[in-house]
Amino acid sequence: MTLQRPIVLGINAYFHDSAAALVAGGQVIAAAAEERFTRVKHDSGLPLKAVAFCLAQAGVGIEDVDHVVFYEKPIRKFERLMVTALKAFPRGFGQFSRATARWLGKRLWMEGELCEALGAAPEQILYSDHHRSHAASAFFASPFIDERCAVVTADGVGEWTSTAIYSAHNDAQGATLELLAEQRFPHSIGLLYSALTAYLGFRVNNGEYKVMGLAAYGEPRFCSEFEELVQVDDDDGTVRLNLKYFSHDRSSDRAFTAALEGLLGPARDPADSLALPAVSEEDQRFADVAATLQQICERAMLGVARHARRLTQASRLCLAGGVALNSVANTRIAHEAGFEGVYVHPAAGDSGGALGAALWATHCVLGVPCSTPSKSSGLGSGFDQAQVESMLSDLRVRYRTFDTDEELYAFVAERLEDGDVGGWFRGRMEWGPRALGQRSILADPRRADMTDRINRKIKFREAFRPFAPAILDDDAGTHFEVGAATEHMTPHMLAVVGVTDQGRATFPAVTHVDGTARVQTVSHRTNADFAALLEAFKRRTGVGCLLNTSLNLKGEPLCASPMHAYATFKRSGLDFLVMERCLVSKAA
Repeated sequence: MTLQRPIVLGINAYFHDSAAALVAGGQVIAAAAEERFTRVKHDSGLPLKAVAFCLAQAGVGIEDVDHVVFYEKPIRKFERLMVTALKAFPRGFGQFSRATARWLGKRLWMEGELCEALGAAPEQILYSDHHRSHAASAFFASPFIDERCAVVTADGVGEWTSTAIYSAHNDAQGATLELLAEQRFPHSIGLLYSALTAYLGFRVNNGEYKVMGLAAYGEPRFCSEFEELVQVDDDDGTVRLNLKYFSHDRSSDRAFTAALEGLLGPARDPADSLALPAVSEEDQRFADVAATLQQICERAMLGVARHARRLTQASRLCLAGGVALNSVANTRIAHEAGFEGVYVHPAAGDSGGALGAALWATHCVLGVPCSTPSKSSGLGSGFDQAQVESMLSDLRVRYRTFDTDEELYAFVAERLEDGDVGGWFRGRMEWGPRALGQRSILADPRRADMTDRINRKIKFREAFRPFAPAILDDDAGTHFEVGAATEHMTPHMLAVVGVTDQGRATFPAVTHVDGTARVQTVSHRTNADFAALLEAFKRRTGVGCLLNTSLNLKGEPLCASPMHAYATFKRSGLDFLVMERCLVSKAA
């Protein structure tokens, strides 16, 4: 592969969802999260395996890279940790001691750490800013790079910032990301959502999407209690937390205080199951807390988006940061914030900061002109037919090989119509947390029993978790309430929309309890392989739609290699597994 310069490697590490991304001449060559290679969910370590993949994908060594860009500024983050801990002293002494032990080692001296671990030279190292990295990931990957855009970033916290508004533009003089407004730690809509995630018995930075699904089973009946927890300014979306109920300013182990349980009732033990629709008052209470939290999140994010519209006068909005993975809030923003178009970066969380750092350095520091970004999310590892066949032969696994893709599509469509559930491993791995038809589990969405079957026997996860529909973009409007407002979000499964009456009748397995679905629209232009499979299913059934969920088991990252996929197949109730043009069946 012949690459244009500059070659820039972006890195995110040391909090959660470490990742690496490589950009050459302004083109994104590769991007992947470290967890996919180490199999450690939300791996926070230095992403050495992801870096190795990116370099190999580009066919270069670290000596060929012009700059290695870290996604935030370690000294400013250390400053925030120390200042916060000292303000809370003596209550924050434990956090102060742990933070000092971590940061006074290699972490604070990031340049030396990167040079030693990667073999880079000091002059190669650059540093971005946490929220600027998020903003760059959204704007420079968006379809709006030829227009002035508003950019909103929202997450727990970066160095000091928890929410930010930027004005972004790209012209003959170059690209700029201008910070217009920010909210700072300890007040944060992301930390509010994380604290309540922990209260509801889920893991922080892992279970927030479960809370979003749980909210659909509840009613927001804790509004008065939440007024005690948090004040939301509807003019600009800023939040002010009552720190009596939270401990993120003085503890790294516990997100909330006993006072929160006094206000909302006892927290849920993570070991306790949730039966939904609720069969107990306690389960209903948790669902109602989740519903109230979701309402507050939507209100705050809508306020921030409207404020961004006023500040920038832009007609387009880009979103990034962990809170931008709240696809219910995204849909409200798209419909109610006053923008003509809204784009959300596929890897909106911290992993996306790696790509954002590389894009910021490329376009804002080095002045490389922006070009139309790739619409494909397939930026991860891929394997050819020979590699798959070699692995299966080494394991002495029986498999069937199809001579053409068309024969494969037809056979798989028939199996899915017959009620089988299959794994689908083809092409390059998706960038971001959503499976989009490269590393997927697929099933017939017309079968009402599929939701329970896949949750219980294949994914081994909570029964209340919904599944997404993947549908041909030309057919989506008949079954789902999609349109211009969400057209840039649905290809990456980042909007929750209403299901039409026809959709509810046709696709019960992907219609959530509140009559919505996190739909994925699939285009032949950007995902030809998956679209062709949907067309084959449509020829048999009359509908170009499949249930699509990630190819992994509960608590595991998305499958990155044929061996990962085969292990998932063996340990689950999957009926068959497709890897490139090979098909392995339980029946064989």
